[in-house]
Amino acid sequence: MNSHAIKQALRVMPYGVYVLGTEHDGETRVATVTWVTQASFSPPLVVMGVKKTGRPYGVLKHSRKFALSVLETGQREIAYAFFKTASVVDGSACGFGFETARTKAPILTRALSWLEGKVIHIDETGDHAVVIGQVTNGGLKRDGLPLTLAELGLKYGG
Repeated sequence: MNSHAIKQALRVMPYGVYVLGTEHDGETRVATVTWVTQASFSPPLVVMGVKKTGRPYGVLKHSRKFALSVLETGQREIAYAFFKTASVVDGSACGFGFETARTKAPILTRALSWLEGKVIHIDETGDHAVVIGQVTNGGLKRDGLPLTLAELGLKYGG
């Protein structure tokens, strides 16, 4: 096995940039995540890689509900703001506004689009948990292009 070659191959995969929000028993957390993809049309499922050592994962694991805010090209300051976990207090975190919908998980007010739903499976095999969520609600706030790690000049993979 050539681990260097594997790492290089994984790092050219495209990744979007999202803000994961979750809430449980009055604790509300948000964090930037990049390992997200749709995995099923019916029912609509998303798969997220969530760092197991972060506080958002602990809240997500207990709440079993999530919101994903899709960041828009040019929103690099938002992505960087949530690379470290943050709490949402009185509708904002790190100077950015949040709102809620059905799950009460935080949705970034300035997001391009958003999804929310319930966790239906978690696999903790690796250093990130693989979280499968069923999407139960969502919306497009405006037309635009999603922010990617390539635009940030970052690589998170391999």
